[in-house]
Amino acid sequence: MTTSSHIPVITIDGPTASGKGTVAQLVATELGFHYLDSGALYRLTALSALYRGIALDDEQALAKSVESLNCGFKDGDIFLDRENVTMSIRAEEVGNTASKIAALPAVRKALVDLQLRFREAPGLIADGRDMGTVIFPDAELKVFLTASAEARAERRYKQLIDKGFSANMQDLLKDLNERDARDANRAVAPLKPAEGAYLLDTSDLTVNQAVEKVLGWYAVTKQAV
Repeated sequence: MTTSSHIPVITIDGPTASGKGTVAQLVATELGFHYLDSGALYRLTALSALYRGIALDDEQALAKSVESLNCGFKDGDIFLDRENVTMSIRAEEVGNTASKIAALPAVRKALVDLQLRFREAPGLIADGRDMGTVIFPDAELKVFLTASAEARAERRYKQLIDKGFSANMQDLLKDLNERDARDANRAVAPLKPAEGAYLLDTSDLTVNQAVEKVLGWYAVTKQAV
């Protein structure tokens, strides 16, 4: 892998269940670019910690566990120690754990190099919470994608039910609001739009409409270069 600044990057940041993952994957497919789900790396770290019984307040142990994180991505599936954990990392316990450890500076630092290595030709679509502000500040296009808490809770509810998980709408809405506050107010890399980012509210947009918006912005950005 290479971190060459000549390789184009589109960052799509935003809060949980804003639809950024779906949009980012479709944009990557449309452009033939690589795809980085940075949130999955945090969820994998969280799942590994839960598996290993690492205390969530043991910052150094959590950071060290990243160094031995044996994970992989193949054909839309996610693996941890050769186990397919695509469904497991989407559980609410894992998501909440990931949000908590994401506030730890040592953990974030340990994951930076891993994320940077995903930048390879012909280009990268990176989705997360600090892709445009911290990891790829020189990205060719930065998008901050969001939606109302109610719309996101409804989407999350449907996702969980479709995947066979039990879910409660009020609990999901409460968790989303708490996670939003935690992500926005953390001392390290708080969730916020990157400088120069395009803002995209998907509350009333279809997935295809959101994808077209991003592709249109990228086309304009390429013409301006």
